[in-house]
Amino acid sequence: MMSPTTPQPVDLMIEARWVVPVEPHAVVLEDHAVVVQGDRIVALLPIAEARAAYVPRERIELGEHALIPGLVNAHTHNPMTLLRGLADDLPLMVWLQQHIWPAEAKVIGPEFVRDGVELAVAEMLRGGTTCANENYFFPDVIGATYRKLGFRAVVGLPVIEFPTAWARSQDEYFERAGEVHDSFRGDGLVSTAFAPHAPYTVSDESFERIRMLADQLDIPVHLHTHETAHEVEEEKKKSGLRPFQRLQKLGLVNDRLIAVHMTQLTDGEIAACAEAGVSVVHCPESNLKLASGFCPAEKLRQAGVNVALGTDGCASNNDLDMFGEMRTAALLAKAVAGDAAAFDAAFALRAATFNGAKAIGLEAKIGSIEIGKQADFAAVRLSDLETQPMFHVISQLVYATGRHQVSDVWIAGKRKLAERVLIDMDTDAILARTRAWRERIVAG
Repeated sequence: MMSPTTPQPVDLMIEARWVVPVEPHAVVLEDHAVVVQGDRIVALLPIAEARAAYVPRERIELGEHALIPGLVNAHTHNPMTLLRGLADDLPLMVWLQQHIWPAEAKVIGPEFVRDGVELAVAEMLRGGTTCANENYFFPDVIGATYRKLGFRAVVGLPVIEFPTAWARSQDEYFERAGEVHDSFRGDGLVSTAFAPHAPYTVSDESFERIRMLADQLDIPVHLHTHETAHEVEEEKKKSGLRPFQRLQKLGLVNDRLIAVHMTQLTDGEIAACAEAGVSVVHCPESNLKLASGFCPAEKLRQAGVNVALGTDGCASNNDLDMFGEMRTAALLAKAVAGDAAAFDAAFALRAATFNGAKAIGLEAKIGSIEIGKQADFAAVRLSDLETQPMFHVISQLVYATGRHQVSDVWIAGKRKLAERVLIDMDTDAILARTRAWRERIVAG
């Protein structure tokens, strides 16, 4: 039997100047090590104790860094990286109906989706993001691409009431959704959620089928909801109900619902979200750029609603920068609430990590640095001029840090970014394919 004093062999030990585990909330651990065996965290303790207790096959010393949980982008359309900057400075419905949908119709297909996701993964890794909640067509290709690249994702199973290159009828959307879900059942990195587009593009009948199937399959429902005042007014004219009331009537307001945007909310709707366990994904930069409105993020937080953060797609943001999203969310929430203490830095970091994981049903696996969880981390170098002097680590991460300061990233214990260099990704090839798509889109 091994003596208690005999150091145990492990795969990886990451020693950091600061570890910010997120859970417990707002804690910063100085000079701590995270110990990893396989894909899991097995210990979190002071560096001196870790060195005495473990013999790692690989030791990473991060003397000027904060180690944080990998960021969770809780709402993305990642193939749309290939449409970045195509139709800027336009309101939502003009942007969507007159520019984005026509452009997509010309190019959308498996190769477009694959190449867009690969570009997005490269960008996300370089910004410390290790998990995305994806919402786009060809989820079979999306999921296969994430799996091939070793990136964690929840892949949306799209439902919309008009024909697309993915499916031609309501029945085909559901048939293909079932096939894609089955193909990723039990996968370590890729899982699924239903992704009905929005209340204004999905029928009651489809929502009822989604509610039943989501319960049977035990998966979330990822939905654009109350994105603009126009959407709410149009639904009231059509059905006499606000979209949220319609969702309540259909039984979709529950702890499976991932409600994205939510810029138009009454106090009663906020209370209903809290009571039902709804997660709200706040996309502040996309909402600002499209002038969609202001999510009452601080009211939601105070009510106890799980608030996560997402970038939305690159066609409306125009990046996948979760550090930027944290900062914008915190600043915007203060202005909307009229309270400088609103949506503080520790909560902003939590919204970008643990709360995102909770929204997509993965809080038992990711979102914080805790023993037993998956080893998804981002190392952030804080020695730069722009992040000195150092008074409060979490404040510095949210208010002063740029994604270019992310040096290293791990997903499930595997290093994906090493000193700013992507592992097993050919950046030259990604750029060449991206430029080829640009030429094809411009040519029409």
